Amino acid sequence: MDARFLYPLESCKIIHLLRHGQALHNVEAEKDRNALLSPHLFDAPLTEHGHQQVENLHERLVSSGVLKRVELVVTSPLLRTMQTAVGVFGNEDRQQNMTSTPSILALEVARDRNGVRPPDMRRNVSEYQTIFPTIDFSQIESEEDNLWRSDVRESEEEIFARGLEFMKWLWKRPEKEVAVVSHGIVLQHMLYVFANDCDKSIRHDLCKRFANCEIRTVVIVDKGLV
Repeated sequence: MDARFLYPLESCKIIHLLRHGQALHNVEAEKDRNALLSPHLFDAPLTEHGHQQVENLHERLVSSGVLKRVELVVTSPLLRTMQTAVGVFGNEDRQQNMTSTPSILALEVARDRNGVRPPDMRRNVSEYQTIFPTIDFSQIESEEDNLWRSDVRESEEEIFARGLEFMKWLWKRPEKEVAVVSHGIVLQHMLYVFANDCDKSIRHDLCKRFANCEIRTVVIVDKGLV
């Protein structure tokens, strides 16, 4: 056994980072990257395969016991991520095993890279509230999407900055085990926040691109408490 560090449990949080299942724009982009500029892919939904990925992951998390331990789910307020969050962690359309499920909270800071591409633009909050009645939208200030711009694409530096903002917010939360449902590039930048604290032998694999419906679990530590 090669144990390098010991930290008290009260100084740690377990974070499950999950990229949404396969969505329509993922399929179209594999054929032609220019498809990502199509208005027909506005707020792209999950594909049939994406829904199956979500159901498979739900079953895995139930059998592993993870679903019972997660206290809070934070999701990007886009259709594909909320479909994934509700499908994996919710009880919608499931009549058996109706145990308590974690609260699901939508946050703008967890959304995809903003600007230019219609798949990354969200709908009005009131429309989402009708589709997802179990999701809490109280932290979203604007009914309409006032973050997405047709002429400017968010920089990676800006994505890193909100990844840092999000992790600081998350640390202040009382929950000890949290799931985050977001997007590939955003999840990578959330991990980059802690990359320098990782052993070099695992940094590359930890921070590589997420596959659709891939989940990675990390433990974050407040070193100020140890």
